[in-house]
Amino acid sequence: MANAVNTSVEQGLLDVWHNHTYSEFVMKDAKRALTTMSDNPHVLYVPIAKGGRGREGVYNYYHDYFLTQLPADIKPVPISQVVGKDILVEEAVYEFTHNQVMDWMIPGVPPTGRYVEVGVVAVVKFENGKIASEHLYWDHASVLAQLGVIDPAKVPVKGVESARTLLEWAGIKAGA
Repeated sequence: MANAVNTSVEQGLLDVWHNHTYSEFVMKDAKRALTTMSDNPHVLYVPIAKGGRGREGVYNYYHDYFLTQLPADIKPVPISQVVGKDILVEEAVYEFTHNQVMDWMIPGVPPTGRYVEVGVVAVVKFENGKIASEHLYWDHASVLAQLGVIDPAKVPVKGVESARTLLEWAGIKAGA
């Protein structure tokens, strides 16, 4: 993964981000994740315009939706990270089996059992060394195509090809 860290401040922000994502994806602990966040954070999942505002809103979103609805096999394939004095941008492909409700990503779509690969970009802003905001973007149309919700033969969208092309062009072997 390409990673641009030039200063101890940038390394500190990267460490906070790694602690945050460890709290989410490994520990599945909303309270622990909040320890990495500012006094008034927000999290916005842009394709579905959902998330949480303020510590209570973020806690509730993580606790009630995101962390309880993470597929057991969800796995990021990192592509790149860029860190500045108060911002981090991370690009990855996430792979998972849609074997449970995932209202935090695909609200209203019942489990299909299908395997999904999707490009995701996180734009994370920091205040005083803590996460102030997370804006997450993903190719929602390719997710819906992979789940059979929309037919890529009828609309101009790709399915898994989007994520696989991203990995290929980034020089990363699919399924790595």
